[in-house]
Amino acid sequence: MTETDPKRQLAERFREVNGDHPMTDADDAYVSARFVALEELCALHGRDADAVRRLMLGRRLPLPGYLRSDGAEMVPTDLFALADEAGGVDLLETWFTAHWADPGTGRAEWDAYLSGRYVCLRSVTPAAIRRKDHLTAEIRAAAEEPDAGSAQWSERLHALVDELDALEPAFTAYDRLRFDGPTSRDTFIDAVRARFPRP
Repeated sequence: MTETDPKRQLAERFREVNGDHPMTDADDAYVSARFVALEELCALHGRDADAVRRLMLGRRLPLPGYLRSDGAEMVPTDLFALADEAGGVDLLETWFTAHWADPGTGRAEWDAYLSGRYVCLRSVTPAAIRRKDHLTAEIRAAAEEPDAGSAQWSERLHALVDELDALEPAFTAYDRLRFDGPTSRDTFIDAVRARFPRP
């Protein structure tokens, strides 16, 4: 491979964004079960893998979610779905950011989307991102509600947690390394259920 090889460049960009952390056998198994290798997805959709890598490097499609131990760039199976819904890669950014009323928020979410680090959602869409943000804010605020601790409050809290649980996958040990601490599932699902068990 040469220095200008898109696969090598993409691996370097991935490590710039995520750090250089080891993937364990368990991490690889998790990722292989939930994601697909970029080469395989491109073959399935009749796309050139290097052309897609260049779109990722050019900030027009998101980076891979993971680099497996064997170097495979692991991406969601619906990687191309948002671009298709937007009417093509050229229209994706405008379509995506328009889902937020505040342009600054839309831009920040676009940057987060391009990083490939939205592995916290089973399906990465503007609607799912917004719903996750709403749910985590509601769960965070729940302890301050006037009826905190009541049966009705517990029912509301667990409904929020259950909905977030449906949006979020399990994560891996690798994720806790690259995010430098607990994942949103650790904080807003597992810890909440442990602290406030169902009655």
